[in-house]
Amino acid sequence: MVEIREIAFGAVLEVSPAKFGDSRGFFSETYNAEKFRACGLEVQFVQDNHSFSAAAGTLRGLHFQRPPAAQGKLVRVTRGAIFDVAVDIRNGSTTFGKWVGLKISAEDWNQIYIPPGFAHGFLTLVDDTEVVYKVTDYYSPEHDRAIRYDDPEIGIDWPAFETPYELSDKDRKAPPLGEVDTGFIYSGECQ
Repeated sequence: MVEIREIAFGAVLEVSPAKFGDSRGFFSETYNAEKFRACGLEVQFVQDNHSFSAAAGTLRGLHFQRPPAAQGKLVRVTRGAIFDVAVDIRNGSTTFGKWVGLKISAEDWNQIYIPPGFAHGFLTLVDDTEVVYKVTDYYSPEHDRAIRYDDPEIGIDWPAFETPYELSDKDRKAPPLGEVDTGFIYSGECQ
């Protein structure tokens, strides 16, 4: 059993798979193509990614791949917790540049589905956080792009930390959304 609910833009979804536990531990079916199709999600994942962040306050993003290598992502946390963000980057959308955030954690056992046409990033909320995510297209360096995480035009309300966020050079140097050709054109539906 899986519960799927829309959280924003008619496209970004929270996915909550059932978790069955006993004295030995637990079992959970974290993805099932047939159940996704039954909920109207026709996606095919081709690659799994796994990231580890040692320190709370590690910020990764905002990332996306331009068409024709655009990626949808199904993101879950296997250890720790994150504040996960999706930003609408579909030119012509009434919600272009708007964002939604959701806490994803191993404890809550929830996931987020972010379709193509959205930039993605997350901030670790605790030390030793592991994030696993499925993507709908392969990594393509020539299509890989980043948008500045603190772009004032987007205005993401990231959780505050006493120390500066841990960032990669790529994320520290990323341009604001207004300077990025995302390659996405809004067609009235998810891409």
